[in-house]
Amino acid sequence: MGKRRREVRREPGTNNSRKYAVIGAAAAVVIGAGVGAWAFTGGDEAADQADAIPTGPLTAAEVKGAATKFLDAWAAGEPAKAARQTDAPTAAQAALDAYAKSAKTGPVEIQKGKRAKAKVPFSVATTVTWEKTDKPWAYESELTVVRRAADGRPLVHWQPSVLHPDLAEGDQLVTGEAGTPPIRALDRDGGELTKEKYPSLGAVLDSLRERYGEKAGGTPGVELRIVRAEKSDEEKKADGAEAKSGEDDEVPDKTLLTLAEGEEGALRTTLSAKAQATAEKEVAERKKASVVALRPSTGEILAFANSNPAGFNVALQGSLAPGSTMKIVSASMLLEKDLAGIDKKHPCPKYSSYGGWKFQNVEKFKITGGTFRDSFGASCNTAFISQAKKLKDDDLTKQSQQVFGLGKDDWSIGVPSFDGAVPVQSDASMAASLIGQGGVRANPLNMASVVATAKTGEFHQPYLVSPEVDGRSLAKAERKLSASARSQLKALLTHTAVAGSGAEPMAGLGADVGAKTGSAEVDNQKKPNGWFTAWRGDVAAAAVIQEGGRGGASAGPLVRAVLLGS
Repeated sequence: MGKRRREVRREPGTNNSRKYAVIGAAAAVVIGAGVGAWAFTGGDEAADQADAIPTGPLTAAEVKGAATKFLDAWAAGEPAKAARQTDAPTAAQAALDAYAKSAKTGPVEIQKGKRAKAKVPFSVATTVTWEKTDKPWAYESELTVVRRAADGRPLVHWQPSVLHPDLAEGDQLVTGEAGTPPIRALDRDGGELTKEKYPSLGAVLDSLRERYGEKAGGTPGVELRIVRAEKSDEEKKADGAEAKSGEDDEVPDKTLLTLAEGEEGALRTTLSAKAQATAEKEVAERKKASVVALRPSTGEILAFANSNPAGFNVALQGSLAPGSTMKIVSASMLLEKDLAGIDKKHPCPKYSSYGGWKFQNVEKFKITGGTFRDSFGASCNTAFISQAKKLKDDDLTKQSQQVFGLGKDDWSIGVPSFDGAVPVQSDASMAASLIGQGGVRANPLNMASVVATAKTGEFHQPYLVSPEVDGRSLAKAERKLSASARSQLKALLTHTAVAGSGAEPMAGLGADVGAKTGSAEVDNQKKPNGWFTAWRGDVAAAAVIQEGGRGGASAGPLVRAVLLGS
């Protein structure tokens, strides 16, 4: 099966108000006569006779003409002719041939939507046939027209997503017996989990089926599906993804149409229906929000959700600077190295410089004569930057890996995830990493795990499916947090939740609480990403709201709601 790649966000063209011109087997006037609302005069001969090669932006007529020629030929069942209207005829013809042969599709009907500059949306309707079973299949896609530099000719820019919006390079559309039986995913109490009820689970349910379908005891059905291409490590690196190995890195095949139902197997997860419903409701009310909840005592994931459930899974796979929530890890390191003590005097000036950079606190505040408790509760940046000169370049990396289990690339939660990254850095970047900037990267799953480890003093790798299902090994940290550092760190987080920067969102949640706020600056972004991570009893949660601003005000109420609803 295919290896994991970073997902590409696509916005499907679903504007129901479009006025369409129909092309297809049933639209004989458009196909046969080549005329209609988008009739295009002239042709290749006219272009060849031009005195000069056309340049500059495409005209509306050129875009409509190129799109019409391609779509007319495709709808007429002439893949070679359609391919010649693209800038990659060999690849286009191979894909169009396979569309009919491998996907088992019949004649297609195509409706063109309203052009937007060089882009033309369209919808496809066809029938998929397997033995004696026929099923209709319809979807929407989009093409882009470009000008070929050699002769100025307008052509359809070929890419697999023209054929179907979910296709990537090397993927195939295949109709036949599914390689993996379907599953019925269950919550921790045996209730069924569906993407209709819990939208954020959509891609994860595909991943669970891919990995556990055979183990769950079902039988495969007959489906039209996308069979993902495998990528080499070099190709993944070229895409900007980390080269990794193991089943967790697979991009699951995707079912597009079921022609014959298989028999489902049952797979129990660690998710809580109540917590998941709360998380889904809360992120739906916000933009660019992602949240994760888990049990500190075990690592069981109770819920995860994203505001854009059809997009990239930021909650589990995101790679973002975690801002001041990273101070949990940094503080544990300073405590263990005796560079800080909870009630010892600790500097928190307006500014602190290291490695040629000048760092400051939010709104340039300072604390005169304060303790480390005061600095941590107020999320003082300079309290950490001032200690950089006493640290080795790899100290934070070691603390993150050895105590908190971050950045070792060995988590196996049951579906694709990112384990965080805390690379060894030097000079100003090393100092910045102490406050969750520089090269440090994480997601809500990682930061929920961090605050959970701070509470218990011991790392428990988060997981969505019990290792008992498939016998896999969970990641381990090399050591526990020292007893002294654990008690002090827990007290610091409780102070922050009760009387520090996290007090407002944590108000009234009881005595067994801890929290840390955070905000992370992002290049070319007006407002920082807002972070918040906290525990209440045996539930830990973390959230990020991209471009949300201060974490306590933006992500704090989201975490509060999930803690209350778990």
